[in-house]
Amino acid sequence: MTKRTSAKYKIDRRMGENIWGRPKSPVNRREYGPGQHGQRRKGKMSDFGLQLRAKQKLKGYYGDLTEKQFRRIFTEAERVRGDTGELLIGLLERRLDAVVYRAKFVPTVFAARQFVNHGHVTVNGKRVNIPSYRVQEGDVIEVRQKSKQLVQVLEAVQLPERDVPDYLDVDHSKMTCTFVRTPGLGDVPYPVQMEPNLVIEYYAQN
Repeated sequence: MTKRTSAKYKIDRRMGENIWGRPKSPVNRREYGPGQHGQRRKGKMSDFGLQLRAKQKLKGYYGDLTEKQFRRIFTEAERVRGDTGELLIGLLERRLDAVVYRAKFVPTVFAARQFVNHGHVTVNGKRVNIPSYRVQEGDVIEVRQKSKQLVQVLEAVQLPERDVPDYLDVDHSKMTCTFVRTPGLGDVPYPVQMEPNLVIEYYAQN
């Protein structure tokens, strides 16, 4: 098992939820956490615990971002006038690796990060290998010609467990994706409930 696969499974079990909606998630078989104490009866979680869990779940969903990366995105969302929770989700969904994952060019968000890192993607015709690159409305993301027949790309397109959201215009015959608009929380097809309002409360107190 690769380190990335191991990380995915650990995050699911730590959260007690199948946060990516994958059929092979260990939570589908065992809902308790990892380790020898994972089956202990859960006590009532404190407000701080709920806030921390909401942050960890959202951070984990986007490929287990580092605290520094996630905090920087949150701070940026906080600076802009408007609903901070909605803005936070919008900024996370504008990451290039998130768009590649949403477009179903790859099977997982972890694979999306690696896919971008290895130079398989262009934005408006120019190769971009930075997963955190921020996509703008109207940008066209395309899988490079030599990468379109990769096994993971062909398999990802066929995945039945998730659909392409309507804020992306995807053509799988050409392996292109246009970022139509920045989504809000209600537009994003999360398999589990995300609570950015609790993330705001967490950072307000820490």
